[in-house]
Amino acid sequence: MTQTAPLPPPARRRAWGPWLAVAAIGAILAWLLFSGLSSALVYYLTPTELAARGEAAVGAPVRLGGLVLPGSVSGSATDLTFVLTDGETEITVHSTVAPTSSFREGAGAVVEGTVRADGVFEADEVLVRHDENYVAPSDYPQP
Repeated sequence: MTQTAPLPPPARRRAWGPWLAVAAIGAILAWLLFSGLSSALVYYLTPTELAARGEAAVGAPVRLGGLVLPGSVSGSATDLTFVLTDGETEITVHSTVAPTSSFREGAGAVVEGTVRADGVFEADEVLVRHDENYVAPSDYPQP
């Protein structure tokens, strides 16, 4: 009677399935994160940058930031026209949305809207930037 040598243990197969599933889920989460962040980040253009776009800027929704040119504000709060400037270029802005009470000439403002074919920026929203210096109202008692 001959004895045969015992068979070697079967080669251990690596379980790639769970690792592939984890990698796929990680890739999907990364894609969702970066696509969500890219749509949430909104930058604004200066008047010079917007003017450099030329005809390509007409009708495209953008944010435009600059200073409200002193002496350029006219009209009522719901039919407001003013000029935004960055010191180089001036763009006329028209808005039917009343800005906040801190809107004033010489202050920084960011408007969101589109450029019309006549070059006027039609603002759907007017945001007023303020400086970082806080001054407590003097009409109320101090704590």
